[in-house]
Amino acid sequence: RGTPPRRACRTSARAPETRASRVPRAAASADASDASRDKPRVVILGGGIQGCATAYFLAQRGVPSTIVERVEIAAAASGKAGGFLAGGWGDGGVTQELHRVSFALHETLAETLGLTTYRKIPTLSVAGGTSLSDQKPPVSWLDGDVARAELMDENTAQVTPAELVRRMHEESQKLQGARTVIGAESIGVACDEDNRVIGVDVRHESSNEIERIACDVVVVAMGPWSVRAETWFEGLQVPMTGIKSVSLLFEASDAVANEPAALFCAEDENACHLEVYPRSTGEVYICGCGGSEYVDESRLLPGGDLESAAKVTTDQSRVAAASKSFAGLSKSVGAGGPRKTQTCMRPCAPDALPVIGAVPGYEGAFINCAHNCWGILWAPASAKALAELILDGAATTAKLDAFSPRRFSAAKKTRGRKMRDEDVGEQW
Repeated sequence: RGTPPRRACRTSARAPETRASRVPRAAASADASDASRDKPRVVILGGGIQGCATAYFLAQRGVPSTIVERVEIAAAASGKAGGFLAGGWGDGGVTQELHRVSFALHETLAETLGLTTYRKIPTLSVAGGTSLSDQKPPVSWLDGDVARAELMDENTAQVTPAELVRRMHEESQKLQGARTVIGAESIGVACDEDNRVIGVDVRHESSNEIERIACDVVVVAMGPWSVRAETWFEGLQVPMTGIKSVSLLFEASDAVANEPAALFCAEDENACHLEVYPRSTGEVYICGCGGSEYVDESRLLPGGDLESAAKVTTDQSRVAAASKSFAGLSKSVGAGGPRKTQTCMRPCAPDALPVIGAVPGYEGAFINCAHNCWGILWAPASAKALAELILDGAATTAKLDAFSPRRFSAAKKTRGRKMRDEDVGEQW
């Protein structure tokens, strides 16, 4: 993969060489005896939905955490996603449980957190083209050139992701000992000689100072930027593509407010396959604008042109194409153009499955990322199951075996002795 040689549990090259990432056993033991702790000290790297949901479910078990976020809470895809929820969708395989369990958890969270943007809505299948002549569209605001508009699923829902993320963050911070560090870049993880996590190194961007945050558990939840963990943990593979996609926000009309329905639209002449989500906040969210850019790992690592969510820019050609497509379907809503344009970058692994679980070979190191287009839907189940894995040693909310980061590193070792799932002796 062209990556540099790795050494275990290390700090990024940006950190001063004097800040060793390996701590002698005696020193680590002294640090661990700080106070007869009965709860793990947890640091979560990333303030998006996976990080904040993990912090929330840990807090529900009485365990506070420190969230380290470089830009702001819900700065990237978590704050710019559509928030479409479908419990009966998926491929029928290993992700089906995440769909089903998380869909139910979303409804519970909406009530518990007092969310104002969660609601059940139907979903329509729509195709542009010659207008319907002998039948009325299911919603009156589809008043443009519509060749087909029919019910696709009546058991779907939506939430505005930014509200969900911020409320989970707020609740997680109410626990004594919880902390959020904004404006800090995660640059490394420190371990003792037995590969037990003992701290995280962060660089405060305002002062360029480096702080080591002592911890027993670290959770890497940095979306596509989670690929950085490859340089922190020896042998860890987190193959990642950032999928950079445009989304638009239009002002909703009264008709939209009175007849809410999500739309999944067929691909059109502008190379768009629009997804349209009217929100209870008086706006219409649109994605599926086409022309997504696939960002490789080198651009996500330190020094790359997209090393931070703050550096993600918007392709105006896709804004124009999607605006034209939507105006063709809904003249009454789309004619005025979008009031806001934005771009997020979804994290996607090569097999399109999330990466959730313990980092192989390390004690206290976990990862939760790569949820691609289902990141909002899957977050509650993913995070609750990971919290169980951290605190109980096993997940009960959802099975995580298929999502383990071990699946990537294990691919290189096909033969040799095994003791259950552990390699023993020479592998080839």
